[in-house]
Amino acid sequence: MNDFICPECGGHIRVGDHIIFRVRNKERQTALLLLSPQIGNYSSIKHPSFEFSPGEKLDFFCPLCSKSLKSDIHENLAHVVMIDETGKKFDVYFSQVAGEHSTYKTDGVSVQSAGEDAGKYTYFKLGDRFRKYL
Repeated sequence: MNDFICPECGGHIRVGDHIIFRVRNKERQTALLLLSPQIGNYSSIKHPSFEFSPGEKLDFFCPLCSKSLKSDIHENLAHVVMIDETGKKFDVYFSQVAGEHSTYKTDGVSVQSAGEDAGKYTYFKLGDRFRKYL
């Protein structure tokens, strides 16, 4: 079972079958958003009162330390660290735009992409631009 941690505080943000985030919409309302830990599975759970529109950029934060998870690769991408069953670490980048399905998993040498919108951010290069959490 893959684990997910905050790249800022190192706290575990996966609980059971979900990765837990604090998110903020364009009205600056905040809520918890639960996402699937499976790369390419874009199911989510939120409170019905928390609203956002397709195409709206949400801001993702660690639910533990409240630091922004916005990546330094692109302002539309969030960043978390995944630890696989063998203990190997990967940087995972995913779109913060509601309804945009793009996820990238990298070990610093190669990138695996998922989602029908993954081609949108493939211009970034491997190497120094990827975080140093590996």
